[in-house]
Amino acid sequence: MDGVPEPHTGWTFLTNHARVLAAIADNPNVRIRHIAAHCRLTERAVQKIISELERDGYLSHVREGRTNIYRIEQGKLLRHPAEAGLPVAALLALLIPDVADRGAAADQLRATRQRMPLDGG
Repeated sequence: MDGVPEPHTGWTFLTNHARVLAAIADNPNVRIRHIAAHCRLTERAVQKIISELERDGYLSHVREGRTNIYRIEQGKLLRHPAEAGLPVAALLALLIPDVADRGAAADQLRATRQRMPLDGG
């Protein structure tokens, strides 16, 4: 992709970090330029997000020739207190195209929500 992608205006349901992680989950050896095009981000923004995800233990990579092969830590818990106890795998199963994985994620999400008090107490 050449240049800066067309910006998006308005709010969205997902963060750029979730979009990048989902793109990697869909194809662990995806190139940064393809992630950037898919997520409508600059390559520099994608590099920064990948670096942050690696720093915090959600992602790692190995180099094979000129290609990075990414590995997502599926069991690592999401960061926000509202999703406490929910693993990355549950989020990704909702975001990746494989429909079979979505049912399991929805079940896990429901089970997690049933354990969480709505009033925070």
